[in-house]
Amino acid sequence: MSDTPVSELSFEQAMAELEKVVGQLERGDVALEESITLYGRGADLKKRCEDKLKEAEEKVAAIALDRDGAPSGLTPVEGM
Repeated sequence: MSDTPVSELSFEQAMAELEKVVGQLERGDVALEESITLYGRGADLKKRCEDKLKEAEEKVAAIALDRDGAPSGLTPVEGM
């Protein structure tokens, strides 16, 4: 498990760590207290991935296309 705060991880980093956490929990070879810690970290990682995906979706949706299908500029997204 990484010591990096979840809020500083990229989508790819968070996803990779989440996969490791899930693997450890599925194997069941960790003590109960560590499982609880891993589960908490996994929940935080899952939320980070969801947030980063939502952010990416909003950026893609904000791209306006002209009649020819070419990008005509960006439409501001609230909160960005």
